[in-house]
Amino acid sequence: MRIIVADCSAEYSGRLNASLPLAKRVLLIKADNSLLIFSELGSYKPLNWMSAPCSIRDITPDHADDDVDTEVPQKVIRASADKSNDMLEVTLQHIYSDESYDLGEDPGLIKDGVEDHLQKYLAEQIERIGKGAKLVRREYPTAIGPVDIMAIDGNGEHVAIEIKRNGGIDGVEQLTRYCDLLNRDPLLAPVHGIFAAQTITPQARVLAQDRGFKCLLLDYEEMKGTEYDSLRLF
Repeated sequence: MRIIVADCSAEYSGRLNASLPLAKRVLLIKADNSLLIFSELGSYKPLNWMSAPCSIRDITPDHADDDVDTEVPQKVIRASADKSNDMLEVTLQHIYSDESYDLGEDPGLIKDGVEDHLQKYLAEQIERIGKGAKLVRREYPTAIGPVDIMAIDGNGEHVAIEIKRNGGIDGVEQLTRYCDLLNRDPLLAPVHGIFAAQTITPQARVLAQDRGFKCLLLDYEEMKGTEYDSLRLF
């Protein structure tokens, strides 16, 4: 990645036209030639950018100088889109820093508290759905896809559990389809449903209760072992 700090202006042309007046900014040029322009303030989003696939031309004009008060810039960087006529041209009047770094391969973002983690902890702590509950298995197979958790409650009846980070109506509909199918099997019926999530929208809660399902709020930090009690079954 190339990082440039400079007094610069920019002109974007193509499907839209936009300009940035002269100011001190940071330019990032990534390995795929993407060019992004950032300011000191504002959100994480760049002020302007050219996304890959694109090509970069690094131009040093005749009689180039680093004086911001002269018309001749120190450098011009031109990013041109490969599949359109879009172009972003950045005029650098004075460069404070121009450094390149090899960041290597990035392993990517590792998310904590995703549905798989919630499923794992609830399977290990299955009595959170009720005293005497026992785990049958995670990812219980059906003809329309796997149920997140299949369990047996304290009364010896099967329970299908659908787990979401943010529980909405779509999740309740998914649980409905699983329970409708599973209840056709005389070896499993009756199969009850539990809709488990870190948050459940009011609409989803009403729909779940109307379908005869219980709603279980999951506190991920507590399930990992952090002490605070925000688990509710209602």
